Amino acid sequence: MSITANSQRSKVLSKNKDAITSNTNGSWANLGAELVYTQDDTGRYLTFWWQHSECLGLNSEQIVANQSGKEYAFTPVDQAAYLERLQQILTTLMPQRYQCWFSYGQQLFELELVITPIMPSLASTPTTVLVMGRLLQAALSKPEENLAYQTPVQLDSALHSQRHHKLINQITRNIRRTLDLDIIWQQTVDSLGEALQLERCIICPYQSSNTKVQVIAEYRQPNLGSMLGLEIEIASEPGFVQALATLQPIFVQNPQHLDFAQHRMLVVTTCYQDQPNGLIAVTLGKICSEISAEELELAKEVADQLGTAIAHATLYKELEQARQEAEQATRHIREFLANVTHELRTPLNGIIGFLKLILEGMADDPEEQRQFLQEAHKSSLYLLDIINDILDIARIEADKMELELRSVWLDELFSDVESFMRPQAEGRNLSLRMQMPATSDEIIVYGDYQRLKQVMLNLVGNAIKFTHEGGITISADVVRKKVIFQDQQFPGMVRVRVADTGIGVSLDKQDKLFQIFSQVDSSRTRHYGGTGLGLAISQKLVEAMGGEVNFYSLGEGLGSTVTFTVPLYQQPVMVSSSDNDL
Repeated sequence: MSITANSQRSKVLSKNKDAITSNTNGSWANLGAELVYTQDDTGRYLTFWWQHSECLGLNSEQIVANQSGKEYAFTPVDQAAYLERLQQILTTLMPQRYQCWFSYGQQLFELELVITPIMPSLASTPTTVLVMGRLLQAALSKPEENLAYQTPVQLDSALHSQRHHKLINQITRNIRRTLDLDIIWQQTVDSLGEALQLERCIICPYQSSNTKVQVIAEYRQPNLGSMLGLEIEIASEPGFVQALATLQPIFVQNPQHLDFAQHRMLVVTTCYQDQPNGLIAVTLGKICSEISAEELELAKEVADQLGTAIAHATLYKELEQARQEAEQATRHIREFLANVTHELRTPLNGIIGFLKLILEGMADDPEEQRQFLQEAHKSSLYLLDIINDILDIARIEADKMELELRSVWLDELFSDVESFMRPQAEGRNLSLRMQMPATSDEIIVYGDYQRLKQVMLNLVGNAIKFTHEGGITISADVVRKKVIFQDQQFPGMVRVRVADTGIGVSLDKQDKLFQIFSQVDSSRTRHYGGTGLGLAISQKLVEAMGGEVNFYSLGEGLGSTVTFTVPLYQQPVMVSSSDNDL
């Protein structure tokens, strides 16, 4: 039974209004409704027919004929609200669905109704409605509890209880339809605010690790300022502290730190498995200035339902984020494996090709044969470097990287790196400058010599690879700031810089540089070669030795600078220096 269908029926029925209002027999059954009656704008029955009249003990004729007496009165429990709804329908000329309780003698009936205005034959204001509906539930009340004979206070209490039960069902249905937290929070405050006619209702998510909560959703009357986004110190609101501690609804009289002045504030904690995850705070309006014990219990039930919904929505959000991260990681691994496969195949094909030429006697003389062997050896070293990078990552990820930490002389480290990398730089017509701090004695750092050398070779190798003209500068300076590493105090740190005039990296891509299996630009990797693991390995090694790695570039084509730090083993005598911060 739809509102549209009833609207169409009303147009047909309006052709003969007298026939409608005079129909008192069972021909209403032809409309297909369980209950059919007509009323005027005062709520007086013109006709009444109910399929279940006999089994329910109703006398349809007496209901129409004797509407003033209580014995046969079939009246809405909330008469005022019902008549207000009739007036609204007759004014707007729009059919409406309405659910309410009716009383008849000692019986109560909950009905679902569709109320349609009956249009008069002439152009005048309608004063009659056609009502069709069905029975949802029936109850037998004791004579002393009969709502028809209750005082206004008792009746108001019963109606409040009925509305609260419906409110819980409504909120529960709404919050279970979605796993979007923003929608859940806003629907809850709107439902509570409108149903209880509140001045204000706010919701704040709560985490035990935080000392503050933030208003994430709000319902308020138009004359009140917004609190949305406000951060509240939990300790400043005793009601919040008590509600979180007891998990029970708490009343606070005139709270000082919220815009609830001159009002009573009710604070309810939302929970999941006895763990709080949110706070609901409301101020009561003029109509609902007090809340009974039953209503407090209902409020807690709403909070429990909301707490469960928040927990489920949060879990879903976390699972969805984890799924997306896993898919992205899988995609990065596939790209990485494709790139590594290419990098492994290239030197391996070179080794196989040059050895095959020698075995097939394709070398013209011993000198050419020696050149083939040298190329094969060069390719094998490159292949070994790739395999070592992969093994290093595997050890780091498995937390099985073993370091031999001891004192390391910085000038020795720089000298070894220079002797190894200078031929490569000069082979590409690049300058390579080494700058040591001005000291009167040697600088000694604390770390693993081979791993520090590996880090520097990685950084300088990258600088040479991605620089077409200009050069690379390797420098170091002492930062005199005491640090603690592995329960040992060191007098400072040594900061090593590797700066180049190369192709640089755009600002929006720099965060990918240190991510394992993630490449800033796969086309760049294919063009320049390599696995892209150098920076990630260097960062892990430096961090394992108590330092940190940082990358700086102003953008593409503007060069790059990579720095790393390592603990200073002993304080050197500086010729000229200034205190610097890391």
